[in-house]
Amino acid sequence: MKNPFNIKNSIIGAFTGFINGLFGSGGGTLLVPILNNILKVEEHKSHATALAVIIFLTTTSSVIYVSKGTYDVKLTIQAAIGSIIGGIVGAKLLSKVTGKFLRIAFGIVMIISAVRMIFY
Repeated sequence: MKNPFNIKNSIIGAFTGFINGLFGSGGGTLLVPILNNILKVEEHKSHATALAVIIFLTTTSSVIYVSKGTYDVKLTIQAAIGSIIGGIVGAKLLSKVTGKFLRIAFGIVMIISAVRMIFY
């Protein structure tokens, strides 16, 4: 069996984990472009892989935030309900759209997010 450890992928994981822990974002915003452009992963696989990796990123960061009391239980539950519904719909749509559409839509969302972060 081939060794599953890959230093390049581990460095990418450490970087996205650090950014996720610091800013509460990084799984999708960084990992999708990294998987596409650096590791040359196909568009649909990069989105699905980033979502799977986010489980580990958010669980690790969340344990630390919860242990320090820096979260809102009521807001978390409310957002989680919406997130589950949105996640189901989004995952089902992923297989129905083209890679080009994913790149464009993702880019538009990233630009809107960046503008909002800078000016609001």
